[in-house]
Formats: sequence, structure tokens, C-alpha cells
Amino acid sequence: MSGPIQISNRLGKFHSNWIWLVTGIFIWLISIFLTDQINPYYLNIILYSGINIILAVSLNLVNGFTGQFSMGHAGFMSVGAYASAFITTYFQAHHVDLFSNPLIGQSIFVGSLILGGLVSCAAGYLVGLPSLRLKGDYLAIVTLGFGEIIRVIFLNVDAVGGSRGMPGIPPLSNFGWIFSFVVLTVFVVERLIKSPQGRSFLSVREDEIAAEAMGVNITGAKVRAFVIGAFFAGVAGGLFAHQLQFINPVTFDFNRSFEIIIMVVLGGMGSISGSIVAAVFLTTLREALRPLQEITQVDLRMIIYSFLLIVLMLTRPNGLFGTKEIFDFLPGKKK
Repeated sequence: MSGPIQISNRLGKFHSNWIWLVTGIFIWLISIFLTDQINPYYLNIILYSGINIILAVSLNLVNGFTGQFSMGHAGFMSVGAYASAFITTYFQAHHVDLFSNPLIGQSIFVGSLILGGLVSCAAGYLVGLPSLRLKGDYLAIVTLGFGEIIRVIFLNVDAVGGSRGMPGIPPLSNFGWIFSFVVLTVFVVERLIKSPQGRSFLSVREDEIAAEAMGVNITGAKVRAFVIGAFFAGVAGGLFAHQLQFINPVTFDFNRSFEIIIMVVLGGMGSISGSIVAAVFLTTLREALRPLQEITQVDLRMIIYSFLLIVLMLTRPNGLFGTKEIFDFLPGKKK
């Protein structure tokens, strides 16, 4: 019986992997053939929604699945943004001929994103190793302080523009790259949570004492989740920088971290699909309320935005999906 079971499991994994691959191909077909037909204003909203999905899902790995409370995600985003932007602007300024070749230019861009993510990884490890021994409010304060320290450092480094910011970043982000990394982020987090390593994350969230009694290295599990989340935050920062073409330390202040936390809490701490839905909803909500400002001549968007969040959290205190995924609500799905 073990033979047919193993074959069935392999076929299931093969079928599942093909779904991700087909999704990636579909994304690039849209990028090549359809993005030119979309209104640039709406396309920008779609692209920023994709970047926010990466940020929300990666933070959910730490806050939702591992049960920690990090408030410094914008700090890791800024590290990736500045590292990636510095690489591409350097090559653009000193090796213009390389960017004249689309293949080489795109390779430099992807390499800069990965390197930015790795630098964010290193920052996540340096911060996470000592601070993740803390819990609750103490951990939140430490991670918030880290985010502000990073922002102040970039504010005073002239090599990356200092308080003036970094202009002239090449516009290399597009629908294909942003949503390819969205798929990669969701794929990695989803597979990680279903792996033995992911089970250790969940055990830490549920009961640290019991997890430690069962032999789980609690600090190691927290740091690994923190580092993986920091990597994808850095990648999202690089995509954001090359989409906006200008970054400033003010862009990555604590308000930005709070926005990402709101996406995670609203969608459900422990729900990947919840983070996706909340990221898209909150990104589009502000722009959907923009016509109201033109009518009233007063910017009431943040008031309505905050009011809707309060109502949603009062009616759904565990978020839109809680710890479930959207597929769990389909008819015929076993509870």
C-alpha cells in the first residue's frame, strides 16, 4: 500500500506545483499583452496593492503564524529599498551601456532585489537574535525602535541622499516582476507553514513553554521567521523604490509599519488569504475615497478610513478570516 500512497502524494505535489507555475506564466502574459491597455492610474493602484501583499504576508509569518509582535517591518522595507536602489542607480550612472540591453538590465534589477532582501535578512538577524528573547510589549518597543534607528541613519547618510531622498531610480518595476514576487512570497510562506519548520512556528505561537518542553528551539524558530519575513520586506522595498522612482526616509516611518500591521490584523493573524484581501482593500480604499475630497474640499479620507477599521474590528475582532483561509469558507469544505 505504501507504493500507491507515495505515488499519489507525488502526483498531488506535482499538480500543486503546476498551479503555481501556470499562475506565474499567466502573470507575465498579462504584463506583456494587457498592462498597456490599463489606465495608468488604476495600474499604479494594482502595483502598489501587489507590493502591500508581499509586506502583509511576510509580516503575518512573524506576527500571525509565530505569534510575535513586530512593529519594525518598514525598517526592513527601507533597508531593501535603499540597497536595491543604490545598486541600480550606480550601474545606471556608471555603466549606461548595460541598461541598453534589456536582458542585462533586468538581470541587474532582479539581482539588486535579491541582494536588498539579503541585506534586510542580515538586519533582521542582528535585530532578531537579541530582541526575540523578549515578549509582548517589550518586543514591539524594540522592533519599533529599530525601525526608527534605520530611518534616522538613512536620514544622515549623504551617499543615499540623506534628508533629500534618493531621486533618479530607474523605473524597472512592472506588473510581471511585482506579482511574480507576490506569488513567490505566498508560495514560500504557504509551503513553510505546512512544513515541520512551520509547525514549530505554530507551536511557539500557541504555547512557548509546551513547545520548548517538546524540544523546539524557541529563539531559533522566532529568528528564522523574523529573517524570512525581513527578506521579503526588503524585496518589497526594492520593488517599491523602482516603482515610485524616488525614496525618502520619511516614507518608511512608524506610520508605514502601522499600515502593514493593520493589514495583517484586519485580514486575520494567521491567514495568508486574509492578508491578501486586506492589503488590496486598504490600498484601494484610500483612492476610492479621493473623489469625496474633491466634493467637500476637505480631506475626510483618513477619518472614514479609521472609522471603517473600527467598525470592522468591533464586528470581526479576529479579522476577516481569523486563522482560516478563503478556501475554508467554500461550500462543501470540511470544518
